[in-house]
Formats: sequence, structure tokens, C-alpha cells
Amino acid sequence: MVGQFGGQPIFILPEGTLRSTGKDAQSRNIMAAKAVAESIRTTLGPKGMDKMLVDSIGDVTITNDGATILKEMEIEHPAAKMIVEVAKTQEDEVGDGTTTAVIIAGELLKKAEGLLEQEIHPTMIIRGFRLAKLKALELLNDISETVDINDRDMLEKIAMTAMTGKGSETAKEGLARLAFEAVKIVSDNEGTIDKDNIKIEKKQGGSIDDTELIKGLVIDKEVVHSNMPKKIKNAKIALIDCALEVKETETNAEIRITSPDQLQAFLEQESKMLKDMVKKIAGAKCNVVFCQKGIDDLAQHYLAKDGIVAARRVKKSDIEKLAKATGANIVSNIDELSEDDLGFAGLVEEQKIAGEEMIFIRECKDPKAVSILVRGGTEHVVDEAKRAMDDAVLGIIAAVEIGKAVYGGGAVEIELARRMKEYAETVGGREQLAINAYAEALEILPRTLAESTGKDPIDILVNLRSQHDKGKQSYGIDVINGEIADMKKFGVVEPLKIKTQAIKSATEAAEMILRIDDVITSKSGGGMGRGGPGMPGGEGMEDME
Repeated sequence: MVGQFGGQPIFILPEGTLRSTGKDAQSRNIMAAKAVAESIRTTLGPKGMDKMLVDSIGDVTITNDGATILKEMEIEHPAAKMIVEVAKTQEDEVGDGTTTAVIIAGELLKKAEGLLEQEIHPTMIIRGFRLAKLKALELLNDISETVDINDRDMLEKIAMTAMTGKGSETAKEGLARLAFEAVKIVSDNEGTIDKDNIKIEKKQGGSIDDTELIKGLVIDKEVVHSNMPKKIKNAKIALIDCALEVKETETNAEIRITSPDQLQAFLEQESKMLKDMVKKIAGAKCNVVFCQKGIDDLAQHYLAKDGIVAARRVKKSDIEKLAKATGANIVSNIDELSEDDLGFAGLVEEQKIAGEEMIFIRECKDPKAVSILVRGGTEHVVDEAKRAMDDAVLGIIAAVEIGKAVYGGGAVEIELARRMKEYAETVGGREQLAINAYAEALEILPRTLAESTGKDPIDILVNLRSQHDKGKQSYGIDVINGEIADMKKFGVVEPLKIKTQAIKSATEAAEMILRIDDVITSKSGGGMGRGGPGMPGGEGMEDME
């Protein structure tokens, strides 16, 4: 970057800095963003294709989950990273619809590129996109249907729609039922649901049909001592977040032992302290202990003698979930443990799953935290089944949270596009062109679904538009059979939150990229211009003025 002063060039940026400005910068950014959107576009819908991602150490991930793909791809381009942020926001906020959000962002930029070529200023396009976004959110609310936690049929359909296209599709009815039951159990009286109270564990082995809901918790730990019972009915559970060990002094202390008798007395005292700890636990009529810290070998021996089951180094998050599931209080001091602090479970047992011990806490009275143990034949199958179950649970939670749902299969996007075009005519001016472009961009979703049917996408889209013009707003694309169908009958339902969040984040990302008209990239080491190092005033920086 060079300024001229009295014929002398003035260097503002260090040598080797790369700079692109104006239309060049915009077109490069748009191209990068479009490339990201295009890379995951084919994963959309029930006939979406999978991507195989191989990382630097050779680990393989096979998925068609947009967020997972973008997370695994090591994207360098700054504008492309902004599109990855769209997927991340969608994943964090809703948990599903990441592919939808990214495809919309990419298509908005593609349409904006056409408007830029017609000499329409970026600020005009941004203004039009903003108006379109506000109108789209208003229309979505109008198109949607109400749903609540007691609407089992609708919520199971939402879960099945979320799982469609994932590898576990064959068992989606059963998985959707488990997802609904899990959400229903952990929801409180006000209908608020914390996703963290549903713990989804995966274990290779068996088949997807063996996936089960545990009305309690499953913990990936083993019983600490071989003499402890492996199964306890009517378990009274203590949750302890201090170590069952003799405490070491916090200050630097030295114990001098001068005779064997003293050593014996010292060891006996240590043993007595541990025995007293176990006596207090047994005295509280407890028969299962989950400890967040360590348990001394001698303490394990005494616990086993008293027939108490124990697990150590249980994660803090698991201890908190156990408290919600069993109704136990977390105790930080053994001396204060009482019968009132204990939780209850109908059955606590250690089971060997795929060669590894796990502890199951079942039949809790009124659990506010539950576990879903996802099974699958191979590592890749079980990973994809877990992602599908995550999407199903989050889809139900998103629907209940807002209390609204819309029909999928491209139905809602076609209806939105139709109404937006009518709205554009009332706005007029150059913004009208941007709103029309926005409406066309939304049609990328039904177009992508139509393409994945293997039939002529144009015929399908024309047919779909004509049905919507007749007022059949629940009509969408039946991807499996490659024809138009009523999504209401097909049970293809999605939470409204997926669509609203996708539109918000995609529009904001597109606006931000459109505003950029100058990209300045610093390169360490200098000498990146054509002039090379040591050539001030040379030709190297001319093209960056």
C-alpha cells in the first residue's frame, strides 16, 4: 500500500502485505463463502450424500451432519470461516439445521453477486436483505403451527424429521420415541428443558435397535473392588465430592518415627481413620457410594466388607446429574452425611457392555436427569447414531421452547419465497431487487431437495409453486418418491426455531461479507510483493495502491 508525496513513495503497510480492494475483494470473499456452502449442499435431506473426512493423523469421520463436516474441515480463508461461524451458531442455538443455514448464506451471497454486477451498491443490497429478513421472520410466525410438550405425535414426527438422512434412519421410530420420553421426563412444570439433563452415551456393539433409555443414569465407570456386589436393589445412594483417603497436611510437616512400635501405631491410626469414615457411610444406611475424588485401597476393602458398592473419580457433571436423577444431596464432608442426604434408585448394577464395565442406575422415582445409551454395529455407525439422537432431542426441545413448528420438505421455503415476492412489489426502488433476490435464494433448499430425487428439479419446482399458488402451503417434496406431496400427511415437521435461527444467522453473515471492500493480509517475513525485499519504490506495490 503506497501513497505519493512530492514524487516520493510512502509505504504505509509493511512490505509483503497482500491487499485486494473493491469488487475484487468482494468477489473473492463471495467465491470462498459459496465454495463452503456448495461443499455441504449435497448432504441436505433424506437422500443427502455423506462426506468422508480424513484428518491429519488418519482418523476417519463419515457423516452428513453439516456442523460436523465444517468442524472437521480445516478452513483457512477468512470469509469462509465466517460461514463456518453460521453453522456453529446454528448448532449451539438449535442443534439442527446447520446445513440449511450455510446453504442459505451461500445462496444469498450468490444472488448478491448478481446485483453487484448490475452496479447496485452493497449498502442498498444490505438494506433490502434486512427488510427481507424481518418480513421472513414475521411470515414464518404466520405459517407455523402450535405445539406443546403433551403433543406426543407431533414431537415424535419432529424427532424423526431431524434424524432423516442420518445413518440410523432404519430405527428412527424407536429412537424418536426414546427422544420424546427423555425430554418429557426431564421437563419441569413450566415446560423448560435443560439439554444437559439428557446424557447421551454411545457404546459400540449390538445394533441401533438396542439403544435404550435409562430412567436414571449410566456412568462409564467400574465398581472399585472385586468383592463388592455387582447388583443392588433399592439402592440408597451417597454422592461425595471429597476423597475417602487420609488427608495429607497442607503445610510442610515432618513426622519422625524412631521405633517400630511408633510406625505400627501410625499405620493403625491411619487404618482407624479410614475405618471410621466407612462406619459413618454405613451408619447413614447407605449401600452405594459415588465419589468424585479418590478412594483409598483400605477404604475400598472396608466398604466391600460392609457390602457397599463404590465408584471413584466420577466426573463432576455426572455427580450433578446423579443428584437430579436420584434426589441425593452432594456431600462435601463425610462427618455431615446423614440418611436425609441419600438418593434412591430401584436398581444399581454393573454391566459389561462391549467389553467395558459400566454402572447403570435405574428405576429412579422422579428423575430430572436421564441417560440414553446409543448402540451400533461399528464405531462409525454408533457415532452417526449419536449425532442423530442429539439432533432428535434438540429438535424436540427447540419445538417445545418456542411452541411452534413448520412443515419441511421445502414447503415452508417455497411459501416464504412466494409471499416475499408479493411483499417486494410493495417496497419498490432498488431494495425491491434485493428482496426478490432474497426470495429466490430461499428456493435453493427445495431446489437442492428436488435435485437429490434424481428427477428433473425444474419440473418438481414448477409443480410445487403451482400447488402453493392454490393455497396448499403444507405441500413439499417427497424426496423418496421424487414427487410433490402433503408434508402434513407425511409427518415431515421441523421446529420453527431451526428456520428463524438459520435466516437470522445466514442473513447477518451475508451482510457482513458484503460490507467488506478491502482485504489486507499481513505476511510475516516480507518480500511478498513483486518488487521483493530491498526494492523500495519498485513495482512490487503498484497493484496495491
